[in-house]
Amino acid sequence: MRLLVVGKLNGQLASAVKMAMSAGAKVSHVESVEAATHALRAGQGADLLMVDYELDIAGLIAANESERIRVPVVACGVGADAYGAANAIKAGAKEFIPLPPDAELIAAVLAAVSDDNRPMVVSDPGMKNVMALADQVAPSDASILITGESGSGKEVIARYVHQKSRRQAKPFISVNCAAIPENLLESELFGHEKGAFTGALARRIGKFEEANGGTLLLDEISEMDVRLQAKLLRAIQEREIDRVGGSKPVKVDIRILATSNRDLAQAVKEGTFREDLLYRLNVVNLRLPPLRERPGDVIALAEHFIKKYSAANGVAVRPLSSEARRRLVAHRWPGNVRELENAMHRAVLLSAGPEIDEMAIRLPDGQPLAPADAHARTAQAASLAAETASRAFVGQTVAAVEQQLIIDTLEHCFGNRTHAANILGISIRTLRNKLKEYSEAGVPVPAPQMGASAA
Repeated sequence: MRLLVVGKLNGQLASAVKMAMSAGAKVSHVESVEAATHALRAGQGADLLMVDYELDIAGLIAANESERIRVPVVACGVGADAYGAANAIKAGAKEFIPLPPDAELIAAVLAAVSDDNRPMVVSDPGMKNVMALADQVAPSDASILITGESGSGKEVIARYVHQKSRRQAKPFISVNCAAIPENLLESELFGHEKGAFTGALARRIGKFEEANGGTLLLDEISEMDVRLQAKLLRAIQEREIDRVGGSKPVKVDIRILATSNRDLAQAVKEGTFREDLLYRLNVVNLRLPPLRERPGDVIALAEHFIKKYSAANGVAVRPLSSEARRRLVAHRWPGNVRELENAMHRAVLLSAGPEIDEMAIRLPDGQPLAPADAHARTAQAASLAAETASRAFVGQTVAAVEQQLIIDTLEHCFGNRTHAANILGISIRTLRNKLKEYSEAGVPVPAPQMGASAA
């Protein structure tokens, strides 16, 4: 966790910095908002800015945004009243920390924006095999492709590999390729020179240079545009990058990790992913099985999350009842570890007795987990329905079946393109291209309903 403190280090702010360092943060300091933007632009990375609320927080955020720098801000201050704290939040701060500082509050704020302290909780034999392979290859500089369903823990194991590598004392930088628009991702990765585009007021160091000496994680790399993939391939091969608008290459020394929740071999066949880049990234593949395939981890993870959220909410740690354990193991967990974590957070809040019983463990829609035997009946019914549906496809072309599947899935998601693409296991770009073909052929395509994303 990299923390950049902005403001004069008077007594109370200095105490807050010491508490942040005790909580594991790597702290650096500047006195003005201008110096903060300059430091970030120059490659002094930060995961969080802690800013004196009397400084121009809105101006700092605007200056960073103009340089395509997005780092969350928390405000802090001595003797601030509710009005001052509210103004800091209105200016764009995510949280307000009153000074004199409280160690638990600072630790909680750091934990809220940091993934650094998520431990690997492993009990299942299948997952232990994955971890054994990770331990074996971590000390090398080989590129690693980490694959698995959304929520299965790909970034957690990427951080684990970094911590077990020879580069552990150097930066670990993560870039979510799916979350950054295509026209911004190149600058985010490779940086830019002054004047490279409108708003480029000065040189900006990209994530490749920021990670120099350490590890760069390219999260959900399947969403990267093919044109940019070519530039990435060259950077990996030559160990040098070209800033946007630059005139000469810049040498970098990094280890590349990448994650994907999609089948990249299929993406290669579809023409949305470069085969040569896949070979470069996939020197070693760590496939994380979904949670439903690692039942031995379910209870271990559940108990870990119970301890975590009991401490966070100031309540006693309660054990799981026998029926709760049975239902947890029987549930299929389509959201994987992320879904389990949310369910156990709710369970800690809803549980009232000496144990966490089955009725305290709720699905996102508020319904309790089904009894263990109900899952077997549901699986049998689903198998019968699948067999009936497959017969209906006999005699149709593959293209027709694919079209019907895509349209039906889109209707199921109320027109939400992103959700439909995730369910279908294809990229959002592939889905958009398919829908464009259908529309041009006169096939009605479900439009996003109110509240659904058209992305």
